[in-house]
Amino acid sequence: MAATFKLELVSPERIVLAADDAEQVLLPGAEGDFTVLAGHSPVISLLRPGVLDIVLASGKKRVFVKGGFVEVDPTHVTVLAETAVDAADLSPERLAAERKSAEADLAEARDDNARLMAQSALDSLKAF
Repeated sequence: MAATFKLELVSPERIVLAADDAEQVLLPGAEGDFTVLAGHSPVISLLRPGVLDIVLASGKKRVFVKGGFVEVDPTHVTVLAETAVDAADLSPERLAAERKSAEADLAEARDDNARLMAQSALDSLKAF
């Protein structure tokens, strides 16, 4: 059995995921994707829109986040997401609405950072 850590994924509306058996999580960091395993060095990072690929002892989960922050320490990961939607809950209608919103954000982007965030969201949503 792989070493595990506690993972909490929180959005403004609710606790999306709370697990004590996380083995690995792939995060869309602002400077690039990175994977966290148990015993990871402490880090705080901005998240860009993208997908969290989570490996739990009980199975795998995918969650789309629209940016936020992550705090990592050797035994605990906390993700504070602006918006978080479990991939299993992304209906075709919701996915289409999220894509349309990302396309509008991209069209309205006024600087490189806004374009990067909107393009990242759009690319992640197209992958579903």
